Amino acid sequence: MAASIIDGKLVANLIKERVKEDIQNWMSKGNRAPKLQVVLVGDNPASYSYVKSKTTDCIEVGIDSETLQLPDTISDRELREIIEGFNKDDSIDGILVQLPIPDHIPPQAIIESIDHRKDVDGFHPMNVGRMQVGQPCFRPCTPAGIMELFNHYSIPTKGKHVVVVGASQIVGTPTAMLLSREKDGGKSTVTLCHRYTKDLTKHTINADILVVAVGSPGLITGQMVKEDVVIIDVGINRVADHENERGYKIVGDVDYKSVSEKASWITPVPGGVGPMTRAMLMKNTLLAAKKSLYP
Repeated sequence: MAASIIDGKLVANLIKERVKEDIQNWMSKGNRAPKLQVVLVGDNPASYSYVKSKTTDCIEVGIDSETLQLPDTISDRELREIIEGFNKDDSIDGILVQLPIPDHIPPQAIIESIDHRKDVDGFHPMNVGRMQVGQPCFRPCTPAGIMELFNHYSIPTKGKHVVVVGASQIVGTPTAMLLSREKDGGKSTVTLCHRYTKDLTKHTINADILVVAVGSPGLITGQMVKEDVVIIDVGINRVADHENERGYKIVGDVDYKSVSEKASWITPVPGGVGPMTRAMLMKNTLLAAKKSLYP
């Protein structure tokens, strides 16, 4: 029996519609529209595409947004000075520095230079720490989106064995954190795997829920999962496809055909987790404007 589809695009549209209504109500009380400041360093085509999609989402929900594109030769100090100016600008509610940034600039230093009250990506140590102890914070957008998908489709996580493949600070680690917490959903037993994990199948085969975020197309096959597993595929990879007029196709980290024959639920790629990430960014930007997390 084929797996049921977890339609991230559908859920993301519902979230954006709620955000749009909230913004309209917010502005009807005399408040200005929320504003998101995006910083794009260099000319990475994928980053440009992501930023364009986020800008489109902002327009849809009523968030003002500006994108500052900087040359990849900019120094660490110069970039931090620009961010500091945005920190002090009361007309800006959220600041997003599109990752990755050039190798000569330490990403963590840039993340920490953003005022945590404007860190709508949820990467600042203040937000990560508050999330760890269950305090109000901006949650990282992709993990928060995954939790929303579980909630929308009433997929239980309590008492389940969740295996997260990929330990990045952006997706894997915070997802494991949220799923293992006692509050706000979760309550799962979590195994976190990474590039040094030996015999990956030994872990994935026991997963009730499998979250994969490593950027390796087709890494997880049907032989590596058990019947009725729930699959959250975060991977977005371009692979050659000569039958496609673009010359490539987008696939996830999971071999969709073989895994979907065993899974109970599965996210497609594209159209699964990706739209949720952007929707949660819209939600975080509204929260930043309302100053409901950090008065």
